[in-house]
Amino acid sequence: MTALPSSTRVAVIGGGFTGLSAAWELARAGVAVTVLEADAELGGLAGAFDVQGHKLDRFYHHWFTNDLEVMTLIDELGLHDRVSINPTNTGVWYGNHFFKLSTPMDLLRFTPLPMADRVRLGLLALRARKVENWMELEHKTASQWLKELGGEKVYRVVWEPLLKGKFGAVADQISAVWFWNKLKLRGGSRGKGGEERLAYFKGGFVALAEAMAEGIRAAGGQVLTSTAVHRFTPQTGGCFRLETSAGELVAEQLIATPALPLIADMAEDWAPAPWLAQMRRINYLSNVCLVLELERSLSTTYWLNVNDPTFPFVAVIEHTNFERPSDYGGRHIVYLSRYLPHTDAMYSMSADEMLAFATPWLKKMFPAFDPAWVLKHHVWRARYSQPVVEQHYSNLIPASEGPAPGLTIASMAQIYPEDRGTNYAVREGRKAGRAVAQKL
Repeated sequence: MTALPSSTRVAVIGGGFTGLSAAWELARAGVAVTVLEADAELGGLAGAFDVQGHKLDRFYHHWFTNDLEVMTLIDELGLHDRVSINPTNTGVWYGNHFFKLSTPMDLLRFTPLPMADRVRLGLLALRARKVENWMELEHKTASQWLKELGGEKVYRVVWEPLLKGKFGAVADQISAVWFWNKLKLRGGSRGKGGEERLAYFKGGFVALAEAMAEGIRAAGGQVLTSTAVHRFTPQTGGCFRLETSAGELVAEQLIATPALPLIADMAEDWAPAPWLAQMRRINYLSNVCLVLELERSLSTTYWLNVNDPTFPFVAVIEHTNFERPSDYGGRHIVYLSRYLPHTDAMYSMSADEMLAFATPWLKKMFPAFDPAWVLKHHVWRARYSQPVVEQHYSNLIPASEGPAPGLTIASMAQIYPEDRGTNYAVREGRKAGRAVAQKL
């Protein structure tokens, strides 16, 4: 492991895609930069684990074909051949039945809605994509806006279960802007036949993070893992002193990329109370993800939205209907995802408890499923997974400039009107890195 230096021109807290992208810009500009990642592995929410000698994302990931920021970065790294783009099968579980929803023709066959409402549902996506000024939606909730566009029945059957499945008790607070961006993004990632096309990085998203780290090191920067930052303090003369698990580091400039409340905790000793309160104002949902390694497939669907409010998971994602099972030693990979408050009992379940809890629901959805199919199972948790994007969210976002000169805040909660994701993490990280490089 590389030793912690005593000083650096720029310290970057966090080795996720935002932090690595900032460091990538700085290192290429010839600025001495040190990335400090608390985890033993890079990638943040895109971290990975081992399956039969292959890396697999802890939480399900893909890109849309119109995610240009990350695609540009991949080209710069010379790794375009590692990207696979495939049409995907998506569907909905509603009323104890499966419905395919991958193409416009599938939509016309969606019998839970009368034909007139199926047409309204199809037009809704088109109308949403025509919205040019998202600020006009900031005062509306997603539920209000979706009802306006598609009517009460379309909302009740299609959108309400997804909103409540994702956001639970705070579903009625979610901004129309958040949902508009989801519809716009998915609508722009389709092939000529209307089928959704998605992209994946061979070897898992962590392989891209590691390639970025190699590039940073090759340009003279440092990337340190297992190095947690406990606090940072501005010093006389305009630099920062960072107290880490590996010792102290002095930096001229500081870019902080973790969740906003974590950054506030690191600055608790000196930062103004109003700024600390703003950093802690945005609410976050946690995520718990049960990952199954199966000896056989559950279905032919990649992404199955669960439009059943009694079902404890918002989606069933069979990753190996997107990537080949042979990439994981012939095993079929299934993710069961749930967003929830970190105080929910489900968040603290062990892997065995989670599997026992999920098995009856899997049997209900897939009657042929046998627990003996499960070769291995894992549970992964993320405390700060999804910022709760409320009405007038733009007023809640803290500025990128912190309360001390030289402090830059670049967190996924500041990605707006887009939602969190590696594409926008890359965009915001590069923007922060370029801005700091220009200062220096």
